[in-house]
Parts: sequence; structure tokens; C-alpha cells
Amino acid sequence: MSRRVLVARLDGAGDVLLAGPAVRAVASAPGVEAVLLVGPAGTPAARLLPGAAQVLEWSCPWIVNPAPEPSPAHLAALVDMVRAAGTREAVILTSFHQSPLPLALVLRTAGVHTITGASTDYAGALLDQRLRPGEDFPEDQPEPERNLRIAAAAGFRLPAGDDGRLRLGPLPDAGHLAGDDPYVVVHPGTAVPARAWPALHYAAAVELLTAAGYRVVVTGGPGEKALTATVAGVAGLDLGGRTDLASLAGVLAGADAVVVGNTGPAHLAAAVGTPVVSLFAPVVPAVRWAPYRVPLELLGDQQGPCRLSRARTCPVPGHPCLSGVAPEQVVEAVQRLVRGVSSLGTRRETRHGLPAHVSGHRRAGKP
Repeated sequence: MSRRVLVARLDGAGDVLLAGPAVRAVASAPGVEAVLLVGPAGTPAARLLPGAAQVLEWSCPWIVNPAPEPSPAHLAALVDMVRAAGTREAVILTSFHQSPLPLALVLRTAGVHTITGASTDYAGALLDQRLRPGEDFPEDQPEPERNLRIAAAAGFRLPAGDDGRLRLGPLPDAGHLAGDDPYVVVHPGTAVPARAWPALHYAAAVELLTAAGYRVVVTGGPGEKALTATVAGVAGLDLGGRTDLASLAGVLAGADAVVVGNTGPAHLAAAVGTPVVSLFAPVVPAVRWAPYRVPLELLGDQQGPCRLSRARTCPVPGHPCLSGVAPEQVVEAVQRLVRGVSSLGTRRETRHGLPAHVSGHRRAGKP
């Protein structure tokens, strides 16, 4: 019988994608099946990750916003799910501002006997393996590497030949959505306003990219149709509301570059190996949350007055950290990435480790 290990990441889609290498580390251990515990926003991403034998969904009262009532029935539902999954071990993945201890307490009542997590607070009997952030590992490191350190403390490491990049499983062909000619994706939506580049800046960038000879595809969720229509204008192909996460990944996989803020699709682009122009607000540190190990152009004032505030709504009038980025700068960044050299000195890398049908979907860049 397989040894079933629970891997918990209860945040959004981007957070779950960044947990992918740690999930593979757990799943690659002999005789182990990885069971993912995620929140509602993370479930579609969890279903795209290689290595997940089962996905459990639970709305966490100390993470989800707006938060569900932490009633006895709500907590009992998690206990029942964990027991039914047959998991006796757990690896709790958290960011620097989160504690694994509330979840560890509930998992103990569900019969999980070995729990690993990273906690600045005294864990008592709640964690068997406790990493102390800032002592056992540095806080300023990319989130996938933090996750891998937590998994390693539980005894799980990536196998030989796995380079630790973000990865996805097989994706649907998106040619019927994006078309066959080369294109650049512009994704203007973000989960919170503090991370958004102004819509009219995006619209101007689409016009400029089109004038420079690029075909532009604008993507967004069902609740972002008005935004994508504004941004696409008459120049871009508007796919607002026409993709789920899997088909969006397929569209991103076929792009020559993606223009996007600090939001889940930025990490989705990294997971399919597509170069990213990241319009990154410094409310959280880029060293931890920038798109991971893909050719990257990072735009935005990383020393702005909102720096490290974790604000959901910009606390500075005029949103200067991002509004100060001109559409022309975005076009120049796209051109550098498509030509193969970013301003960070990173040569474009091959799509090592991606499914063949994805790597074959890459178009040649424009000159």
C-alpha cells in the first residue's frame, strides 16, 4: 500500500503553482503518493501539477478572503477529508507571513502523526520538523526554493534530473483560441488593485506593440471582460472570459512573451517556460515572488513608498510604483525578450522539461 503524504498550500493559483517543485519532490519518493490540500482558488492549478495523486479542497478561515466561518462543522469537514484520504504525514507550505500552526492543530485531530512546517513561533507538539525562518533558511529567496527547503526537512528531495523549475502536466491545444501566427499575450487583470498597471497604459501598450509588428492576444477571466475589451481595443484579440486555467496555460505556452502583473498567470507563464515582462508592484518582495527561472524583464519601482506593505489597495496616491512605467518601456522589454536578450542579461532558455506538444508549440520570435 502506498504511503500517502499530504502537501498543503491553501492560497491562490499562483501560490499552488510555486509549490509544484515541492509536490514533485514528495511524489518522487519511493512508494509515496502526494495528496494536495488547497483552497478553492488553488484547485484548478493543483489539477495541472505533475505528481498530485489526489486534490482535496478546503476553504481556510485564516487565509481565504472573505473568510468562511470557522465553525465546528467546517473544521470537521477537513478532518473527515484528511482521514478519508488516508494521509498520516503532512508537509505544510506557507509564505513568510503565514503560520502553519492552525492547520497543524486540525491535522493532529485528523490523525496525522508527522507534520513538517516553517514557523517563527514556538510549535510545541504541533510540528515534528520545524524550520525557523531566518535561522534555518533565509527569508529572501524565491518561493519555490522555500517550499523545497520545507519538503527537504520532511525528507523529500527532487530526484536526479529534475532541475526544480515550475512545470505543468499535459495542456490542451490553444490554437483555436489564439490562432497560428506568432503573438504576444497581454494579461491586464490582477487579484488585488495594488498590483495593477493602469488599464489605459495596457491599452496604449497593445497599440504600440501592434504598430511594432506584433500580434497581441489579451487574456482575462470571466469577471474581467470589460477590462480586456478596453485593453484589446481594435488592435488586440480579446480572449476575455474565454479560457479556464488549463486553456489559458495553453495560450501562454504558444506566446513569444507575456506582459502581466504579479498575479497567478505570471507563474503560469513561468510554468510553461514563456518569457515574462513583469509589471511588479513592490508591496511584496520580487526576490520571492517574481516569475521563477524564465527570461524576465522586471518593471516597476521596487523601492517605491508602498514597498513591503502587503497592501491590497495602493496606499500611495497615484499608484506611482507602476503608473510611472510608460507603455513604451513595456514594448522595449518585449522586444528584448523576443530577440533573446533581456535587460537583466538573461539569454532566452529552451523549454527543458515541458511536454513535447507544448515545447513544439513555441513560435519563432519576430526580428
